[in-house]
Amino acid sequence: MPRLGPDEVRQLLAQLDGWEVRDGRLRKTYTFRDFRQAMAFLQRLADVAEAEGHHPDFCVHYNRVDLELWTHAIDGLSENDFILAAKIDAL
Repeated sequence: MPRLGPDEVRQLLAQLDGWEVRDGRLRKTYTFRDFRQAMAFLQRLADVAEAEGHHPDFCVHYNRVDLELWTHAIDGLSENDFILAAKIDAL
């Protein structure tokens, strides 16, 4: 899977809501009412990520979840990162 160039990244990023690219990674913060909702979201995210075989990094801060996506094998962004980001948003 090839690493996306800057123009491709910009085009795909424009199709996502609230994601940004920083340090070569897709990043987004989700905020929930409380810890339980944040953890329920992560469980649904884990199911999608496992089905896709593509696993984001995340950090939980009580009711906030920070996500990072990138493709380790190419040390950059691939189309799969944007596909998974859209599926996560659909949760």
